[in-house]
Amino acid sequence: MSGLIVHEWIEANGGAEKVVAAMVEAFPDADVLALWDDAPGTLGAARVRESWLARTPLRRSKIAALPVLPLAWRGVVPTDRPYDFLLVSSHLFAHHARVRGASAGAPKLVYAHTPARYIWVPELDARGDSAAVRAASAGLRPLDRRRAQEATAVAANSSYIRARIAATWEREAEVIHPPVDVSAIAERGPWAERLSPTERAVLDQLPEGFLLGASRMVPYKALDRVIRAGELTGRPVVLAGGGPDAPRLRALAAVASVPVRFLGRVSTPLLYALYERCAAYVFPPIEDFGIMPVEAMAAGAPVLCHAIGGAKESLEVEAAAGVGGSVDVTDDDALAQALGAILADGRRVPPGAMDVFSRARFVDQIQDFVARHTS
Repeated sequence: MSGLIVHEWIEANGGAEKVVAAMVEAFPDADVLALWDDAPGTLGAARVRESWLARTPLRRSKIAALPVLPLAWRGVVPTDRPYDFLLVSSHLFAHHARVRGASAGAPKLVYAHTPARYIWVPELDARGDSAAVRAASAGLRPLDRRRAQEATAVAANSSYIRARIAATWEREAEVIHPPVDVSAIAERGPWAERLSPTERAVLDQLPEGFLLGASRMVPYKALDRVIRAGELTGRPVVLAGGGPDAPRLRALAAVASVPVRFLGRVSTPLLYALYERCAAYVFPPIEDFGIMPVEAMAAGAPVLCHAIGGAKESLEVEAAAGVGGSVDVTDDDALAQALGAILADGRRVPPGAMDVFSRARFVDQIQDFVARHTS
């Protein structure tokens, strides 16, 4: 069958882009359509089609582009060749894509990372908390719900998002967890042996028993709670990543009661080595799913995550049960108690425990999802 994989936009190293890359693996003959491609070559330079928005300044500002995206998606689906299905990776408005011309009537299958947080849950995403976005959201919500009814079937990346889909789009969805390179993480370690001499020196200079926080440094990632976790347990903290919240975090670290080491953006091998070396990986944000906690557990690290959100679903895997946990990370007493228990226990996640989140499993499930709804 000939398919078209549709995605919002393509960025380097994004979790959603890893999902799209696995979709391309599942359907190697499919074309790819995105509003714009900011990481050419990621999916194969010749296979990505861009929309007319790619030729405008709007590609540089997602918020500025927001009001025109629903309309843009109604006119960007290629009509010069027939497609048997559309497989849509949506976290904003990609599910609005309309099939016309030779592909009219092709089933539209939506893999939802989340209904647009900007308009449906702005309390979880500060980007939706501006007056302009709030004003636009009032009209966009009913339109977004109506467009979601066009999908032949919907899959969600977690049970948490399945519930959000039911509440916002009023659609049923099945859960297909996103792909994680768990096999490569587990089988190619120990990662300290794969580092450059400079990176190995960085790793070897870190304090024993440190707590790790690693993500983009933006406010909703709540890396300040990793610093607080260190203070509550008397553990040194290591933070990896970069972003606009870094100055605030450095100011907090300067007055913290425990040492806090900033590594900036790190390579993939060094990140995996940090997972292997840390006493625990603390993941405070409310996430749709959370790929990094799965990576950390694949490398053996116990994980403490927020009790709200999709990240805790990966801690419920039977093979990893009892190692790590979830808690209200905003509550100091609960955070200290839960993390203290994890550190006192001292167990690591056993090898193979995260295989249920493998890329191969995702490829099989997304192929089955398409087959069931196109037959």
